[in-house]
Amino acid sequence: MPSDAPHYSLAWSLLLLLADVAAWHLLADRNRLTRIGIRLMGFVAYSLVIASAGVSPLEAPAWPDNSAMQFAATALAIVWWMYAARTLTVLLGLLLTGRVGHSGRLLQEVIGAVVFLIAIVAAAGYVLQLPVKGLLATSGAMAIIVGLALQSTLSDVFSGIILNTTKPYQVDDAISIDGMEGKVMDIDWRATHLMTGVGTMVVIPNSVAAKAKIVNLSRPVNIHGVSITVMMSPHIRPRRVLDALERALQGCSALLQTPQPRAVVKDTSPTTIEYSMTGFISDLNNKSDVRNLLFDLAYRHLEAAGIAWQSEITAEAMSRPRALLDEVKVFRASTAEEKDELAQTMVAREFATGQTIMDMGDEPDGLWVIATGVVSVRIPDGREMIEAGRMGPGEVMGVQNVLDDSPSEARFIALTSCVMYRIEKAATRKAMEQRAEITTALNKLQAVRQQNSQHVLLRKPVVIKKNHFLGWLQKR
Repeated sequence: MPSDAPHYSLAWSLLLLLADVAAWHLLADRNRLTRIGIRLMGFVAYSLVIASAGVSPLEAPAWPDNSAMQFAATALAIVWWMYAARTLTVLLGLLLTGRVGHSGRLLQEVIGAVVFLIAIVAAAGYVLQLPVKGLLATSGAMAIIVGLALQSTLSDVFSGIILNTTKPYQVDDAISIDGMEGKVMDIDWRATHLMTGVGTMVVIPNSVAAKAKIVNLSRPVNIHGVSITVMMSPHIRPRRVLDALERALQGCSALLQTPQPRAVVKDTSPTTIEYSMTGFISDLNNKSDVRNLLFDLAYRHLEAAGIAWQSEITAEAMSRPRALLDEVKVFRASTAEEKDELAQTMVAREFATGQTIMDMGDEPDGLWVIATGVVSVRIPDGREMIEAGRMGPGEVMGVQNVLDDSPSEARFIALTSCVMYRIEKAATRKAMEQRAEITTALNKLQAVRQQNSQHVLLRKPVVIKKNHFLGWLQKR
């Protein structure tokens, strides 16, 4: 070993360390591979510099006559071990990210802490020539004491490692832990942080989450369950209620058709029967809106089936056409007397499942009101017809013809057996003359439907044609 270390080695080593820190912080996260490459090259260069100065991290420096050089060489050797630990943790982090993703951050931090602990012990043994065996025995006893004092904290740490390894949930997943529902914002050493639907932050210890029942609402990715519960009187035959709820599910176009939505009897008691409606959606963000829509559709279809909650005027107190007019929004401005007069002109007609109620180009002589059932509205898109929406009890058809005698621009098909009531065009226009609000409501309704049809056509997915190898050869 040389008797005197070159004085420039300390300056070069400090320069390399400063350059490494600057490059690591200046380069953005998207240049991660470049940052890691620079750090690796910096570590190799640092090792060569201290080796050329006669400093070895595997043995104590030998400059007993020069205290300054002894101190500098000792510092360089200790820094080498810390530099090696940092470089190794960066490389391990790159490998773990490729395998477990960014959700394994906690596991990376634990491994990094272990690597640094090993580097500290190695530096103490090789560079400082400390009795490592005694140090390890003492640190082992201290570790037992600290472990007993921090038992709950260590339980959270190891539970966090298990959660990051098994990955029952990840950051940005919507989950439910023992009934506490929210979005995962972070998983740190101690706890899982959830953002609830009301904007509050809930901190759940990892040890509690590891033992609790976890429901991941974000998996599978493109299918999420939506369920509501309806309580009805036990005096009503369940089959009648189930039929109405099945029609309500069919009338909700936001639900996926596969798996098929279902309505079932969930529970019974002497006072109520509990019914459950379950369907599936593709976007979890629409869950609340779809649940609200299902409640509204359930009410409308139960009302249409004569299964209604009590009100000031019971269903038996008026005829079905008259009760139906109270559900039609466009006639909301009409008085009770005007609705009574209009109800006398309404004529009922039944349609079977799959039957075309109104086709494109038809000129219906009046306004059609859906009493029961679900109607599919289809519009042309080139040579095919696509579904623009679904209609249920209380909604009207033939609006465009009533307004300006124009033929229908859509095809209306009964998805279920339907009962329709026709209001003659003359009677409808008389009501429009009596109340200008009816004309305004019909115009707004027609404008909204046309806008919705345009949105359906615009968001229709483009069919990508696959280029086969034979077709490629034919074009050459």
